[in-house]
Amino acid sequence: MRLYRNSTILLALLVLFSTTARAQIAAPGGPSQRDKTLDAATRRSVVDTLCDRVERYYVFPDRAAIATKAIRNHMKHHDYDQITSSGDFADTLTAHLQRAVHDLHLRVHYRFEPIPPQTADGPPNESEQRAILEQERLRNFGFERVERMPGNIGYLDLRQFSGQPGAQATAVAAMNFLSNTDALIVDLRRNGGGSPNMIATILTYFVEDGDRLLFNTFYQRESNSTKENWTSPYVPGPRYHGKPVYVLTGPRTASAAEEFAYDIETHKLGTVVGAVTAGGANPGGIFRLNENFAAFIATGRAINPVTHTNWEGVGVKPDSATTPGEALRAAYAMALRGLLVQASADPDRVEALQSCLADAAKRAPDPEEEFVRHRR
Repeated sequence: MRLYRNSTILLALLVLFSTTARAQIAAPGGPSQRDKTLDAATRRSVVDTLCDRVERYYVFPDRAAIATKAIRNHMKHHDYDQITSSGDFADTLTAHLQRAVHDLHLRVHYRFEPIPPQTADGPPNESEQRAILEQERLRNFGFERVERMPGNIGYLDLRQFSGQPGAQATAVAAMNFLSNTDALIVDLRRNGGGSPNMIATILTYFVEDGDRLLFNTFYQRESNSTKENWTSPYVPGPRYHGKPVYVLTGPRTASAAEEFAYDIETHKLGTVVGAVTAGGANPGGIFRLNENFAAFIATGRAINPVTHTNWEGVGVKPDSATTPGEALRAAYAMALRGLLVQASADPDRVEALQSCLADAAKRAPDPEEEFVRHRR
């Protein structure tokens, strides 16, 4: 049994299921699927395979036993007998798994088109690489918007932490564009996660030149091993160390995006503003259950070097709590007030910042519905 990794199979599943292997929770509003009628034999087969995969691969063996016992009890008591919709069955299994172990990464997905049998791990071929790269390019590797706000405040709207090597140039370009701003707002309210490699790149800009920061460690059950994640020794362009950084969060901030916010908070690199995040910390992969069902199973866990734990099940609690819709306005005002203190000896700068602060108070909040996590 192997995970889907680095293949067009994985790419198709990620698009259809709206979830990224290793560290991303399914984003809301994924594409709808044609339903398929279930029979008793299929329900039994999916449940048996799901329980086998969870018991063999889920990062916490004791919790795996709890989850599979709950699923089997539901099956034993005929709780699934009346479910004939494949989509409803996937949602019900997900709800029962998450209720048993409170792990938002643990999910069952349904797809109408047959899911190809899983193949051995290995590097993608040239056509697969092109397909993956094109999907990432169309999303600009997650870099939705980069701008300089009035008052010389930087703003980065980041929707994904891309693991593609090509994403690094985009990250460097974005951070270099922002390098002359006096404070930075990183908006993760719509970010469902991604790769720790991109986390390392961006965090490096916030660490003093010459220093390296151990920001997280991942434990993997299958290999019984740990992997440390450090910031890079070098990034092109000036560092952002010493300037105020604000990270915006909400219920759609998930997985690797939560890690970034948690790293910023625990390592005292900035201020987290907004609402509590989704609460998914455990990385994993997609396991095929049959031709129409697959499950995302957490095979590892994150261990923060400061807290020696993570945000699983509880989310990242912001330093400054507000609704997601108000988070940008709140962080912008906080940044301006901080710059006003620094500029106290410069009357012209003070006047300009005060004008920006007055305009910020009139700024309309972002539509709240953009940041509410929807379930299919």
